Parts: sequence; C-alpha cells; structure tokens
Amino acid sequence: MKVLVTGGSGFIGSNLVRYILKRRSDWSVVNLDKLTYAGNPESLSDVERDPRYHFVQGDIGNHELVAHTLRAHDIELVIHSAAETHVDRSILGPEVFTRTNVGGTATLLEMSKRAGVKRFLMVSTDEVYGSLGPTGLFTEKTPLDPSSPYSASKAGADMLALAYAHTYGFDVVVTRCSNNYGPYQFPEKLIPLMIINALDDKSLPVYGDGKNVREWLHVEDHCSALLAVAEKGRSGEVYNVGSSAEKPNIEIVERILAQLGKPKTLIQYVKDRPGHDRRYAIDSSKLRTELGWKPVYEFEDGIASTVNWYLENKRWWERVRSGAYLEYYQAQYGARLQGKS
Repeated sequence: MKVLVTGGSGFIGSNLVRYILKRRSDWSVVNLDKLTYAGNPESLSDVERDPRYHFVQGDIGNHELVAHTLRAHDIELVIHSAAETHVDRSILGPEVFTRTNVGGTATLLEMSKRAGVKRFLMVSTDEVYGSLGPTGLFTEKTPLDPSSPYSASKAGADMLALAYAHTYGFDVVVTRCSNNYGPYQFPEKLIPLMIINALDDKSLPVYGDGKNVREWLHVEDHCSALLAVAEKGRSGEVYNVGSSAEKPNIEIVERILAQLGKPKTLIQYVKDRPGHDRRYAIDSSKLRTELGWKPVYEFEDGIASTVNWYLENKRWWERVRSGAYLEYYQAQYGARLQGKS
C-alpha cells in the first residue's frame, strides 16, 4: 500500500507515519507537510533514512504539487491529517484556518479523485459537534455545532469530504477524535505546555475555573483507530474515536504537577477564552463494534509515560520552542525547503 499522510511532520501525523512503518511492513509512506510552526522534521529523524519513507515539503493547497505527488508516488490511500489546529490561533487569525482546512482539503479531494486514489481518510475532531452539558455523549448523528473558527473550518472540511463520497462516489471516510496527548506534541498545547512550564518553574495558565472537561486519547490509540478505519471502514461513513477517559483540565494540571514534584501554587487562573466549549465526550461504540477497535492505554499510564517522554526529550522541545529545528532541517535537506522533493 502506498500512502500519502498530509501534515506528517506534526504531532498526530508524525506518530502516524512512525506507527505505519512499524506495523505495516508492506506499506510505504509519503509525508506532505508545509512545515509551518507545528511541523517539525526532527519528530521523524528516526525514520528519515527508511527507504519506505519519503518527504515532500509543500502546501496542500498547491494543485500542481499535490497532483504531481499523488501520481509520482502512485498513491492509493490518502490520510489527511494536515490542519491549522490551535483554537486560540483561530480566534486571533481565522483566515488561514479557512484557507488551509477548507481550501486545502478541497484541493486534496479533487486531485485525489482525479488521480484515482482508492480511499481518502479525513482526520477530524470532536470539536465540530460543539459543547456538551454535564451528561451525554457525541455520536456520529449529533448535529454539527462548531463554536470557534477552528472547529467551523474542520466542520466545513468534513462536509466537503462527505459530499465527494455522495456526489462523486469517491471512497471517503471521516474520523472524529477526542483530545490527543502523547510524545511529539507541539509545546503550546495544554499537556506539553503544563509540563514544560512546570519544569521551568513558570506559572501554569488555566482558563476560567479549570473545570472544562475533555476526553483524552493517547495518540498511539488514535493511530491504531485510523488504520482500522483506513482498512475496514465503510465508505461515506463517520467514525468517532474516543477513550472514555473524561478529565477536567485542572485535574490534568494537578496530576502533572504531582508527578514532577512541583507545587500547586504554580497554577494561575486566567480569563477564559471566547466561546470555550465546556465539555466534550465521545461515543465510539460504532468504531468498536463494527471494526473491533479498542484503546490500549489507560489514562493514568499514558499521562505518566508522556510526562516522562518530555523529561527525557528536553532537547526536542527546547529546539521546537526556539524554532531551531528549522536550522536543523535546512542543514539536513537544504533544497527541499525551496519546494523540491
């Protein structure tokens, strides 16, 4: 199987590339990534010499580049994980989210259809459903009710992908996952930010009262779900991916502080962000029943191993935080930063 992973140098993408190469010995992977702030080539430094791995630097909205990449590598499966993802950034500058998440997805869908790609897997988020009250779960039938420019752009991309399935008979499947955590996550996200700030004895900013609830999914469990859907999911369907591990944000922060032996006095409550959804929780019974998937990680073990990973990989996150990984990439690959593959 020849696979194109978009955004393969990002958090979920890099873990997915590594997971595929490890678990599917007869698959090859092409990683198409623009290398924006969250795309870090060092996250795949351990596989960059693997003959089954190939990197292409470029924009998913570039029609010519996408078309060439699909045909040059005889791509059979597209797993589309590239996206602008941070909600705070979408509030400050929504235009790029629409351009990348909707426009880029439109380009990928059209070029994939024309190239004869066999299946297109759209990687999405539970945030498209909006916010839940204290009870209930998001199902695949829950009406979409996005609350931020980020989630609205992802909802638009989802609808476009499903329209390609219904209008053109193109083989499209959509996954919507809960909050991911694990190694190689960009430092501005909640868990790595709290770990890194605590290690530096800096304040840990917590929005509002800290009681916003998220369902936490280890990124490797997400990767296994994506492969299950890619291989066995029904065309035109949506599959929710969740762990059932619901935790309020403040509990996550306090758990990290406890593991690092840091005081709770580092916690600093800050003004809540606009449109902050109160609770997300996923019903993933469709995925579990139809495809036989289930998560492996218990949250307590997963968060402990994640904290340890950041302790053991200080060089990685320090270079990401400083932007030095771009210098590393320039030294390693040179001309590819000019758009060559």
